[in-house]
Amino acid sequence: MRLARTSFALLLSLLSAPAWAIDVDGRIDPAEWQGAQHVTDFRQVQPLTRAPGSQPTEGWILATPEGLAIGFHSTEPANIPRTRQSAQRDVGAQADRVNLYVDFDGDGRTGYNFTVLLSDSIIDTTITNENQFATDWDGNWKHAVSEDAEGWSAEMLIPWYIAPMRAGSGGKRNIGVQLDRVIGATGERMAWPAVSVQESRFLSVLAKVEVPEYSQSLLAVTPYVSGLYDNIKGGSHFDGGVDLFWKPNSRFQLSATLNPDFGQVESDQLVVNFSATETFFSDKRPFFTENQAFFDVPFGSLNNANRLLYTRRVGGPADDGDGSGDVTAAVKLNGSAGAFNYGVFAATEADEAGRDFYALRGTRDFETQGVGAMFTRVERPFLDREADVYEFDHRWTPNAKLSVRTTLVGSDIEQAGTSTRDSGGQVLVDYDHGNGWRQQGYALHLGDGLQLNDFGYLERNDFNYLRYQLAHRVTDLPQDSAYSAHDWRYAVSRRSNDHGVRITDAWAIDLFSDRRDGGNEFFEIAGFTPGHDDLVTRGNGVVDVPAKFYLYFERFTPRKDHWSMYWNARYAAEGLAGPAHGALSFDLNPTYFVNDNLSFYGELFAQHNPDWLLWCPVDGGPCAGQGGRDLLGSYRASLLQLNGGMQWIISAKQELRIKMETIALDAHALQGWQLAANGEPQRVADGLNDFSLRNLGFQIRYRYELAPLSNLYIAYVRGGFGFQDEGQGVGGLLGDAFSLRDDEQLFVKLSYRFEL
Repeated sequence: MRLARTSFALLLSLLSAPAWAIDVDGRIDPAEWQGAQHVTDFRQVQPLTRAPGSQPTEGWILATPEGLAIGFHSTEPANIPRTRQSAQRDVGAQADRVNLYVDFDGDGRTGYNFTVLLSDSIIDTTITNENQFATDWDGNWKHAVSEDAEGWSAEMLIPWYIAPMRAGSGGKRNIGVQLDRVIGATGERMAWPAVSVQESRFLSVLAKVEVPEYSQSLLAVTPYVSGLYDNIKGGSHFDGGVDLFWKPNSRFQLSATLNPDFGQVESDQLVVNFSATETFFSDKRPFFTENQAFFDVPFGSLNNANRLLYTRRVGGPADDGDGSGDVTAAVKLNGSAGAFNYGVFAATEADEAGRDFYALRGTRDFETQGVGAMFTRVERPFLDREADVYEFDHRWTPNAKLSVRTTLVGSDIEQAGTSTRDSGGQVLVDYDHGNGWRQQGYALHLGDGLQLNDFGYLERNDFNYLRYQLAHRVTDLPQDSAYSAHDWRYAVSRRSNDHGVRITDAWAIDLFSDRRDGGNEFFEIAGFTPGHDDLVTRGNGVVDVPAKFYLYFERFTPRKDHWSMYWNARYAAEGLAGPAHGALSFDLNPTYFVNDNLSFYGELFAQHNPDWLLWCPVDGGPCAGQGGRDLLGSYRASLLQLNGGMQWIISAKQELRIKMETIALDAHALQGWQLAANGEPQRVADGLNDFSLRNLGFQIRYRYELAPLSNLYIAYVRGGFGFQDEGQGVGGLLGDAFSLRDDEQLFVKLSYRFEL
């Protein structure tokens, strides 16, 4: 009898308990969401007025054994057009959408953004350094949307195995959360809590939500096979490999790969780069994006392009100059032990020119402070080189207004018996005064011998930089104004190298404006004092340069009926002739939407530079120094780019993409310069050669999604590069670019993820 009473009581408790199983169908069923935290206080964050949202929005947060469940209901009356545009994953659109921002550890270090559009297209990104978003990572999570006459709803289910998480306390976990909703037609964004990604502190001030400490295990194996036919060389190549993902619990995660695919289905943008700074490319290889945010330590610039671990080095150009490195295997561990987080990364390349890469990182956070450290090592036997880098970072947030970020770095290079050691450091201080006013100070030192690019990406070393910025946000604009908000920024800066050479002082005024039609504008005016250029000669001296001047304006207009438009115009005086002889450029990007699933886009970029300064060494390059000596060359250059393509979302599982890029450049030599001992450019009588080039990249790519993170790709790729030691009009060059055929390949790749 006692057993019967106990069983009956258990049955009653189960019937009265919340319905943990969420059927992710986009419909908010009150029975399913029983016990969820209900959020209704959505406030305006774009424009950043923090006033109550212009349209009612509701959110639900529910932790279930299957994952973190999020629900939205967005009221949208008939007088506001609904934008249902479909989009390729992670590309997104200015459409109706909802966002979840979540920091599973609640420490403000690493977060994730999950976005669902009204069309049920998705975006997933990682968030580091408070508000830096990267779309390279793709996760496996559930989502669905539904519509009715009053508005639309969305549901998400984020599994607990999607990211490594620290252990909770007492069976509970404190996570950081923000929910927001964007109206595509107006660009308005309403969020809870009322914080904007445009603010200097975002990730660390998300709302803290206590949830049960659930844990999920997962073993996923993703083999792939690929075949490539080269129509130029007449050969075929077949390959295969496998990615492995294992998460036995919430605190430990392992990723491994054997013979990883370099990502032929993702094409890099065509770039013609004559500068002394290397071009940065993102990485879409699955292994190298999985939980990579933990290793993303920005260093060396305010825009966070520089970093200590740049995964494109692995499998990048080989040390013997013969193609790319052949990645044999790589492994990555992410985990936690108590309040300590750790990560281990290792990769190896094959052949005599192969390299070995290693990275170790740990972090520890306290109430108002956090510390981290990283060590990287690259062994390059072909160059008889070993490169070690040591890093320490500290963050301090004593109150809601002040934050201080400090990073110290040192490198130790051994090559052919010679040792080179140097260091660098940076400090970033942000202070929010309230009422829209903010200040920021930034100081950077990069030693002359600091070398990070064996594994990292650093635009330059031998550099000292000081910058102060004052910003002011204006949101109390009249209702009949075309603008809903203005964000003003005023900055001054000083640059010098590590040998005491003053490069330049500068000032800038920026204005970013949100428009009530959902678009935005950006304007910048900047000036640089006369100074020195210590990069253009590639280490062959410092050049005296005159003052520089910049003007820039851009405008984005979201889709209205069938069209959206982006364009920008720029004036940049960077040569030796002074501010009155700058380059003019114009970039026009229209997109035509046949419907919500099919669109065509184009881009026309034109630039004329009457004073383009190049380094012309005698040992070759686009312009060769004459008379047996290295020279600087002033050129009159014209550049024309014609790009275009199509995006067709055939169904929820199929898409077809066509992408074409062309570049034509014509450069006419004006004057050769030789450097005097004091850095002054002196005219030389020997002329430099004219030159021109053209470039083509073309891809047709079909993708069929077999299952989540399992795809069949079929891609046709064609491209080429042409160079000549004489000038030619850019119109003719652009026409000739379409006949280039250095490469022509058909590529097929099949990958399938097995979850065990």
